[in-house]
Amino acid sequence: MMRVWQDGRIDVPEEAHVSIADRGLLLGDGLFETMAVHNARVFDLEAHLERLASGLGVLDFVQAVDLSKLRYAIARYIAAEEASSAVLRVTVTRGAGPRGLAPPETPRPTIFMTLSPMPAVRKTPLSLHIATVTRRNEHSALSRIKALPYLDNLLALAEARGQGADDALMLNTHGTIACASVANVFLIREGRLETPPVSDGALPGTMRALVLSLAQQAGLAAVENSLHVKDLAGADEVILTNSISRVLEVRNCNGTPLPRRAGAAVERLRELIASRFDAG
Repeated sequence: MMRVWQDGRIDVPEEAHVSIADRGLLLGDGLFETMAVHNARVFDLEAHLERLASGLGVLDFVQAVDLSKLRYAIARYIAAEEASSAVLRVTVTRGAGPRGLAPPETPRPTIFMTLSPMPAVRKTPLSLHIATVTRRNEHSALSRIKALPYLDNLLALAEARGQGADDALMLNTHGTIACASVANVFLIREGRLETPPVSDGALPGTMRALVLSLAQQAGLAAVENSLHVKDLAGADEVILTNSISRVLEVRNCNGTPLPRRAGAAVERLRELIASRFDAG
């Protein structure tokens, strides 16, 4: 396993420790970003840092994290580990604090990073299961940031895997589609590339933003609108996106086969994304 970076030090995992009083550990008081390292550089780094800053603003300790120093630390860590292709996770907590919910007046954030091998490219379409154990709360500010508590997603994925599916389709409190457990959801339908708006509980994913910006080059009109489960059967294609897997096709949902009639458009999106990765 590669070494880890914690608060300015690079060390073996066994030597990295978090305080028993750390609010990230005790209360989930923090954020994370998962990024793709390609050709020894983080792809779309500024988009990830922008989302991290937005989340820190929501949690009200953005002033305690120097993003310029973090940007430099990321580059130094990747270089030190000679990571050409990897998955980088950056975790930021508010740090240690007194017992109770009230945050410390002057937070001292804990920041750590890990590098993991980039998973192999999946070549077969996914199966989805509609989660019933939980719903995505689109009214919560946490639905729009990468907050540490990911138990809703964990429960949804566990349910899906228990039903023999690859991933969970998560609905919001109104019953419309929000996202998958770790991905945004898109439909291709009648020349449109449709995805739920952030107001429906969709995380503002960095790959989601990129795919929307590339839609026109793939011959599609980008549209953000509410999606219902019944819309899946009427789509030409259903895809999932995130910063690591990029674009994944979906073959069925709750055991019902889904149409796959827009393969050329999906392949064009993949090509456009790959060219962006290679361009740095």
